[in-house]
Amino acid sequence: MTNNNSFQEVLDRLENVNKYLNLPPAIYNRMRCPRRSLIVSLPVRMDNGEVRYFEGYRVHYNTARGPAKGGIRYHPNVTLNEIITLAALMTWKCAVVDVPFGGAKGGVACDTTKMSRDEIKRLTRRYTYEIAMLIGPESDIPAPDMYTNEQVMAWIMDTYSTIKGYSVPGVVTGKPVCIGGSLGRKTATSQGLVTVLLETVKHLGLPQTGLAISIIGFGNVGEAAADILYEKGMRIVGLADSKAAIYNPKGLDIKAVKKHKSDKKSLAGFKDAEEVSVDELVGLRCDVLIPAALEGQINSKNANNVKARIIAEGANDPTTREADAILNEKGVFILPDILANAGGVVVSYFEWVQDIQRFFWQEDEIQKKLEGIMIKAFKHVLAISQDKKVDMRTAAMILGVGRVAEASAVRGLYP
Repeated sequence: MTNNNSFQEVLDRLENVNKYLNLPPAIYNRMRCPRRSLIVSLPVRMDNGEVRYFEGYRVHYNTARGPAKGGIRYHPNVTLNEIITLAALMTWKCAVVDVPFGGAKGGVACDTTKMSRDEIKRLTRRYTYEIAMLIGPESDIPAPDMYTNEQVMAWIMDTYSTIKGYSVPGVVTGKPVCIGGSLGRKTATSQGLVTVLLETVKHLGLPQTGLAISIIGFGNVGEAAADILYEKGMRIVGLADSKAAIYNPKGLDIKAVKKHKSDKKSLAGFKDAEEVSVDELVGLRCDVLIPAALEGQINSKNANNVKARIIAEGANDPTTREADAILNEKGVFILPDILANAGGVVVSYFEWVQDIQRFFWQEDEIQKKLEGIMIKAFKHVLAISQDKKVDMRTAAMILGVGRVAEASAVRGLYP
């Protein structure tokens, strides 16, 4: 999870970016503060009859470019600091890919692995009721995040619709297709990541076939990315989930790994690979390293060991500021989270548009639109990087923060 200094790291990066943007003080200070933060207490009746209280959050960081957009996560270590940090990153991310949203994030401090399905449902409905004053298709559109999924989104949509008295599919994205979800949404983050990774490979003049890939995190993003990259002829040499990490320099059979994971609920014990720690996997030889799990996975303790030529950030905030400096010094090409994993919010935007229009697109049309937006964003960030002679993260921040600042300045101050 995000460390206690995570928002300070966001502010430090913002200060660095402002050296290039030179924003007026009033606009710069607006970029440093969330617009609103809601803390809610959630009484939930557990299966044994006991009433437990959970703390939840919903943060709007900036809405100058449009309605707030951001996921909801369920995790025992969720804090307000973390949610503010992720809402800020979501603000810049939406701006980088130029979708008309502001940034938001939500979360509940809970351990869903120790809760029944009915308890999670009751928690979700109570949380929705408490944040209903903020959310809505024209104000704030949540989506799945860590330990939430399309079923949780369906419960949110149903609860909100019950409050309103009519069906409101556009209140969330990432919901089941049968109630207004979009085709292509489940793999959108991974598809977007692969698109910008292939553009990077082309830019650096590397051969695509046989490229060695290590992926930290074998959940929704990591598993789908492994599938897509494997099909494109790349070697998946390393994988890690929450319980184990495995490595085989000759390449892993992804179908066999997925079957083992399905049977054993872990990568541990997979016979055709060496079992290593996650920190060891970070330092083992590969061409591309994809952190697709928790924040701070690449840090000052392991960054010096990284041998990858490219890091593509599938997770939010997976690289600490100290690690960033080390990796840039080593010449590692980093595809930052606010660009690399933005495919999810792009297709969330498509889902929102389809819900509002009540007109749904074919999957090939969605994939084509997603690819076009991701390539355009990559080329824009790369051009800034080359023009300003800065790393890709700084370039993406210049683009994202600059767009949010421009919208804030044009809209002005009220009253």
